[in-house]
Amino acid sequence: MSLLAIDMGSSSCKAVVYAVDGRILAETALPYTSNTSLPSRTELPADVFWQTFRQATTHASHATVSDPIEAIGISSHGETFAPVDDKNQPIAPAILNMDDRAVVQADLLKRRFDPKRIFEITGLTVHPMYPLPKILWMREHQPDVFAGTRRLLPVTSYLLARLGVQPCVDYSLASRFLAFDVRRKEWSAEILEACELDDGLFPTVVPAGTVAGELASGIAMELGLPAGTPIIVGGHDQPCAALGMGAIEPGRVSASLGTYECLLVSSREPAINQDAYAANLNTYCHVVPDRYVTLAYFPAGIMLEWFLGLFRDEWHGQGYTIDSICPSWESGVSAGPSRLLISPHLLGTCNPDFDPKASGVIVGLRPATSASDIYQGILEGIACEFATMAKLLQRVAGNFRAVYVTGGGCRSKLGMKLRAALSGCRLHRTSSSDAVCLGTAILAGFGAGTYKSIPQTVERLVRVIDTEEPDLNIAATYRDYVRRYHLLYGSLANLRASSSINGF
Repeated sequence: MSLLAIDMGSSSCKAVVYAVDGRILAETALPYTSNTSLPSRTELPADVFWQTFRQATTHASHATVSDPIEAIGISSHGETFAPVDDKNQPIAPAILNMDDRAVVQADLLKRRFDPKRIFEITGLTVHPMYPLPKILWMREHQPDVFAGTRRLLPVTSYLLARLGVQPCVDYSLASRFLAFDVRRKEWSAEILEACELDDGLFPTVVPAGTVAGELASGIAMELGLPAGTPIIVGGHDQPCAALGMGAIEPGRVSASLGTYECLLVSSREPAINQDAYAANLNTYCHVVPDRYVTLAYFPAGIMLEWFLGLFRDEWHGQGYTIDSICPSWESGVSAGPSRLLISPHLLGTCNPDFDPKASGVIVGLRPATSASDIYQGILEGIACEFATMAKLLQRVAGNFRAVYVTGGGCRSKLGMKLRAALSGCRLHRTSSSDAVCLGTAILAGFGAGTYKSIPQTVERLVRVIDTEEPDLNIAATYRDYVRRYHLLYGSLANLRASSSINGF
C-alpha cells in the first residue's frame, strides 16, 4: 500500500508516491506558467491547476499498480485563490501569491484598521500579497466578478471541489488570507466586519489531516485510482515541509531552499509579540495539532532561475544542463568574496521590511566580469539574506545553531557553505528530496489511519544524511563583505521611495 502526496507549487505540480516506510515509489512534476501580461498582475486559469493535478495523479497511479494508493494528500503554496460560483466553477482567473495589484488597498487597510491589531489576530502584517487586499481590489475594480462570487477558494479547496468532496481548507492555508484568527482557529469576524465581507465567502476550516471525502467511482476511474480512496486535507507548503523535516517540537528550525527561502521554527503558541511585529515575521497555525510556526523568508532561487534562464537556449543547443554548468562554475570561483554585490530581490523584499519596490541589484560589474562571477555573487547575496533571516528568527525563538534543510538550494555545495558560515548554523540535510510532499504524505497517512502518531512517524521517516558545519575562516573572510552588502540596500532607500513603480 502507498500514499500519494500532491504539492501544488506556484509554478508546478509535484506528485510523489511513498511506501508507508517512506520509500519513494514514483514521482513526477508538471510545470505551468502564469500570465503576467498586465502590469502588477499574476494570474492563472484555475482549470490549469486541475489539469496538472489530474495528469500528475494519473501518472502516479499508473506507476504504482503493484502498490495501490490508499490515500491522497493535497497541499499547496499560500495566498493564491480563485473566485468561484455556487457550483464551484471559476468565474475569473486565480490570482497568484506574487500578484502585486493590491498595493493601494493594502495601504488603505492599514489606515482604516490598526495594523498591529491585524497582527494580533492573524499573526501577519498587512501586505498586498495576501488575499484580503486583493479581494478588496476585486470588489472595487471587478464588481461583476465580485458580485458573482460564491466562494473564494485557495488551490487545495478548488481541487477538493473538482474531486467532488467538501472544498474545505486547513488552518495553515486559511492563515494566509490575512483574515483568520490563529488563536480561535476561525475566520475573524472583527476583520471581515471592518472590510464589509461575509464569512460565507470563505471555505470551511478544518485541521490538516482531516478526511474531506472519498473518491466517487467516476472521478476515481478518470484518475486511475480505486473508488472510495480517502482524500486528505493537507496544508500550506512551508509547515508541510517543516513536518517533512521533523520540525514539530518547540524550538526545532527548518528551512526550505527554493524560489523563496524560508526559515521556520515550531512552537506551542504563536509568536505574537513586539519583536515579531517589528520584523514582520509570520506566525500562524502549523499542520501539526496544537503547534504554531513562525517564519522569516525572502526571494532567493528566483534570482538564480532568472540568471540561468539567460543561457538556457544556448545550453540546450550544446547539450549542457544546469546540473553540469553550476558545479563547473563553482569549481572556478575565487577562494574569497567576489567583487560583486548582488541582492536577490527580484520580487521585492520580505522580512523585515516587505518592500514591493525593491528589486534585484548588481553592483561592481566590470569588463572582465564572467558568468561564474555573477553566479558566485548571487549565492553570496542569498547567503547574506539567509543569515539575516536566521538572526530575525532568533530574536523571537531564542538562539539556535541547527537548521534542517531541504530544497533545490541544497544542490549547491558553495551555497550551502556560505549559508552555514554566514549564519553560524549547522545545516542538516534531510533524507527526503521533497520535504513538502513527505509532510503531506504523513498527513495523508495520519488522516487515513495508516499512521497512528505524527511524532512516531517523523521519528521513523525523517533522517539526516549529511551536515554542513559553519566554517569560521569563511565567516571571517566575509565579515566586511556582509557589512557592505547591507549598506547596498540601505543606500538605495531614497531611490526606492522616489519611484512611483516597482524599481530600485
